[in-house]
Amino acid sequence: MLNFAHIFLFNIKQIKLSDMKIALIGYGKMGKMIEKIALSRGHEIVSIIDIDNQQDFESEAFASADVAIEFTTPMTAYDNYLKAWKAGVKVVSGSTGWLKEHGEDVRKACAEGGKTLFWASNYSIGVAIFSAVNKYLAKIMNEFPQYDVKEEETHHVHKLDHPSGTGITLAEQIVERLDRKKDWTMGYLQNPDGTVEGTDDVAADLLPISSIRRDEVPGIHSITYNSEADQITITHDAHSRQGFALGAVIAAEFTAQREGLLTTDDLFKF
Repeated sequence: MLNFAHIFLFNIKQIKLSDMKIALIGYGKMGKMIEKIALSRGHEIVSIIDIDNQQDFESEAFASADVAIEFTTPMTAYDNYLKAWKAGVKVVSGSTGWLKEHGEDVRKACAEGGKTLFWASNYSIGVAIFSAVNKYLAKIMNEFPQYDVKEEETHHVHKLDHPSGTGITLAEQIVERLDRKKDWTMGYLQNPDGTVEGTDDVAADLLPISSIRRDEVPGIHSITYNSEADQITITHDAHSRQGFALGAVIAAEFTAQREGLLTTDDLFKF
């Protein structure tokens, strides 16, 4: 656990590329931040596709990209993958909310159809480290049944899906390592107007993920183990979207040289 920083710096050094051609799919706050970081790392933005110029998926400029970085919505992400793959372009995506409906199709396209997608629910380097800690803690806690576990995630009011993709990923990591939990489930949802729906008082063999939507919060994820004697909480609190954008560009550098379905487990060998 003490070697995370060393491992991370080694990985960055190994995958750093120059003069890579990147296409951006989605040009909101994240897209603009990704553009800035990509340029600062010596890359070229050859195409920017947003809602108003979908025809550019068929352009020579888009097809010239080594990798497309996609941050859009749960409703449009999968179609964007298909359009990019049709143009022969690999995809790095941070869109969430599409996996349940299209996950099997994506896995098949990458395993059998020769397509390439790097997908992560969160590209923050800090979240990658937090994820490793989460898995290790869950493994330890499997031996201490007196502790129950809950999760809470907080995001900005514009986020359409809940729980967050990162929240689901963290919960799945816990369920995989904690014998007393068979699955995760929705906890309470606190809406932007302060109203609350649902509850985190669920069956003992379920792990509730509660969601809060407020202000412009980039993302907070907390895992809490509680017993009669004490409580243990681990939290990742993003200060801005900058960490997500940097991670996405690093993932693009990694993906340019690889094929298939890739995740942060391939990128960071913690």
